[in-house]
Formats: sequence, structure tokens, C-alpha cells
Amino acid sequence: MLTILDRYILKRYLVTFIGMLLLFVPIGIMANLAEKVGKIIDNEAPLSEVIVFYGNFTLVIGNLLLPIFLFLSIIFFTSKLASNTEIVAILSSGVSYSRFLRPYFLGATLVAILIFMMGMFIVPHASIGYNEFEYKYFKKGRQDRVTDNIFNQLNENDYIYVSSFDPNRKIGYNFTYEHFDSIKKLDYKISATNIRWIEKDSIYRLTNYAKRKLRNNVEVMQTKRRLDTLFTFKIEDLTPVSYVAETKNLFELNEFIEDQKQKGASNINAYILVKYKRWALPIAAFVLTVIAVAVSSVKRRGGMGLNLAFGIGVAFIYIFFDKVFGTLAEQSGFSPLLAVVIPNLIFGAFAVYMLLKAKR
Repeated sequence: MLTILDRYILKRYLVTFIGMLLLFVPIGIMANLAEKVGKIIDNEAPLSEVIVFYGNFTLVIGNLLLPIFLFLSIIFFTSKLASNTEIVAILSSGVSYSRFLRPYFLGATLVAILIFMMGMFIVPHASIGYNEFEYKYFKKGRQDRVTDNIFNQLNENDYIYVSSFDPNRKIGYNFTYEHFDSIKKLDYKISATNIRWIEKDSIYRLTNYAKRKLRNNVEVMQTKRRLDTLFTFKIEDLTPVSYVAETKNLFELNEFIEDQKQKGASNINAYILVKYKRWALPIAAFVLTVIAVAVSSVKRRGGMGLNLAFGIGVAFIYIFFDKVFGTLAEQSGFSPLLAVVIPNLIFGAFAVYMLLKAKR
């Protein structure tokens, strides 16, 4: 049951957090708009698409920064409590420091649930429109996927390869399809100068088609100038867009990662990293809450300004660690799990140290 103290602190916690969101999110939108307005005008982006984009922008960027907003809002209102000697009065009345922390953890739990639900189910849908708009108007001409030397394992027996892929025209060049039997012996091989997806007929068109079969150590050859046929894979499966993992909800992402593992995808670490980061963000809400309370609950000569400066510094260091370890996981063999765990372990240890110091 919530006491008067719990309700008082929890109310200040949530009101300040919501106020921080209402203050900084519009600033973020205006800053981005000021930077990109030239490209929006040059590329003649429709107003309706721009409005939808900034709605998606708010969800995508806002979700990533929710723990930071939470961190700064706690420092802000707890520093005010400390400067008004309210915390001294609370602790002097016999309330332990651990009991004083309870409403903060209740608030962190509510925010963590919000971050979890947004990150797992709401933001992935917003990421589709956000990234499509980015590549259509802001990154025009830049490819949003790997387009050269694409190799995919469709299942245990089937492999495909194209030397290059044009996602706009949906054409793969120097196409090869190999099927192996149950004992991993090559059964047949299909090759073509190119493979094109004919959307209106829902078929694939192979140019300069050739199929080689091995029957009793005898090679049987079949060729055609053009062949319309069906395959079990989708043309987009040749190379998913670079942001594909960001657009999938919790259950879709798990299935997608397992599918990419079976195919032997070279950039599987990037997909796994997205998954672990979604789980790490709610945990970060608790870690940053502890640090924020420990820093701001002690009355200092510099007051709120010093506490906020410290908080902004910690926030930047946290983002720096997150980016460094994330890049290591994406571009090297570094474990995606460690890339997510290490920053939280470092800041978790720092949170415990600051908490013990504040209690003394």
C-alpha cells in the first residue's frame, strides 16, 4: 500500500519525467527539422509524409532516450527536494534510506514497463516508416542494404548466390542455385545471367537459364534462353534492408534471427545486438535511477546546477560506452551479449558505489 511519502515522491517523479519529455521531444523535432528542411524541400516530400515521419521520429528517438530523460528528471526534482532540506526531514523522521528509495523504484518500474512495451511492439512498427522516409528523402541514392556478393543458405539443402543485386529493379545478376541431397552431395545446380522478380505474375524470370543434374555420375544439361518459374524464397530475402531487425516486434525478431542463423547470414551479430539492446533499456532505467538519486539526494554547494552538469556528463559517457561496444559487436567478432552487458555492469557497479556513499 502506498503511503503519503510514496505518493508524494512518485507524483514528483512522474510529473517531472513527463515534463522533461514534453520539453525535450519538441526541441529534438525542431532541431532535426532545421537540419533536414533543405532536403525535404529539394526532394519535394509531401507534407502528409513529413508529419507521419516526425510522428515516427518521436517514437523511435524518444524510446532510445527515455532512460536519459528519466535520469535527468530524477536529478532535477530530487535536487530540489535536497535544496529544500525535505530529504533531511524525511530521513530524520526515522525513514531509512532504503525505504526512501522505494517510490523511486516504483516509478522506475512503471517507466521500464513503458520502455519495454514501446521497444518490443510499438517502436518496431514506427521504425518502418521512419527508415523508409530517411532513405527516400534524406539518404537518397544510398543503398539501405548489401548489394554485392550475396550468399544465402535457404535451408539445410539449398543455397543461392548472386554477384550483385538491384533492389529497385528487383534483379539479381550471375544467379546460382544449388540443391544438395540428404548426404550433402550436389543433386543439381541452376545458373542464370540474371534473375528478375515479375511482380504482376508473381514469378521469377531467369535469363540464359542452365540446369545441371548429376545422375549416376552422368551430367545432364538443360538450357533455355528464358524461363519463368517459382522459388520458395522472396527476392527481398537475397539481402534484407540494414534496418530490418529494428522493424520487427519481439516475436518476429526471434523468428527472424533463427532464420538468419540457418541461412548463415554474415551480419547476424547486428540483429542479435538489436534484440539484446531492447532488453537492456528497461534495466538501464533502474541503474540510472539509483545513480540519479545517489547523486542528487545530498545537498551540495553547487546545488541543482552542479548535479545536472554531473548528470549530463554521466549520460554522455553512458551513450559513448553503448556506441563503442555496439560498433565492436557489429563490425567484429565481439559478443553482442557482452556488448550490451558490459556498459550496464560498469554503470551498475558505479550505481552501487554512489548509493553506499550517499547512505553514509
